[in-house]
Amino acid sequence: MSRAWLFILVGGMVEMVWAVFMKMSDGFTDPLYTALTIIFLFVSVALLNMGLKRGLPVGPSYAVWVGIGAVMSVISGIILFGESLSFLGYIFLAMVIGGIIGLNLVTEEA
Repeated sequence: MSRAWLFILVGGMVEMVWAVFMKMSDGFTDPLYTALTIIFLFVSVALLNMGLKRGLPVGPSYAVWVGIGAVMSVISGIILFGESLSFLGYIFLAMVIGGIIGLNLVTEEA
């Protein structure tokens, strides 16, 4: 795995962190979690940018970045906040993962 893709993967994980902190900020009324949300949001976008600056294609890179954040946010919601997902929800989550993998398989890198 190239360093560029590592930036995208870690950025996607950090995206999940800011999403969780946003939930914990209680509508941006908690100053600590509001500040953490903003900090991690900027770190996540900076990591995406670092991957793109190293020549990765924008479409698949963004799909991986946002997809990791989305999938991990759903999982975090289940674990941390007791949120639930129906059987169909798990099917659609698997489709998101499959779509990201498929997009990367058919996209040529420059």
